[in-house]
Amino acid sequence: MHISLFYGSSTCYTEMAAEKIQRQLQDQHQCQVQLCNVAEVGLPAVIEQQFIIMGIPTWDYGELQEDWEEIWDEIDGLDFSGKKIALFGLGDQLGYPEWFQDAMGYLHDKIQALGGQMIGYWPNQGYTFEASTALTDDRQYFLGLALDEENEFELSESRINDWCQQILREFME
Repeated sequence: MHISLFYGSSTCYTEMAAEKIQRQLQDQHQCQVQLCNVAEVGLPAVIEQQFIIMGIPTWDYGELQEDWEEIWDEIDGLDFSGKKIALFGLGDQLGYPEWFQDAMGYLHDKIQALGGQMIGYWPNQGYTFEASTALTDDRQYFLGLALDEENEFELSESRINDWCQQILREFME
């Protein structure tokens, strides 16, 4: 299986999470995962693969990370029909509890509106936050894997491992 993993990262935390996901999928599941920094790779490359993972951190008060912000309007020109997309996000649930993972919610809604089949929803149990735009309508799941490297670094590895198994099943359905 060939997967493209796109991410934007200012502080390297999202990049490190992307590398962990890549290693997990390659080492444990024999997938070929191409890492692509959105600041360096053109957006048309996003839709070349059928299986796509996107990583986006939420900054401050629910803001987009700068690399994603630079290309945000360009995404509207892409057609994600026939593509399966899984998202992961980074956020600080204690420092910004009212905006936890909001950027992942924005990206989800944009990609889904452009025809993407969204997968990889993640249970919201075990997190402490007040609000998020990255929740399903029933508020039981995040719209992708939610990571908090600031406050729950020790949980990231197991969350990534479990999520990778989940998205591989969903990619194949």
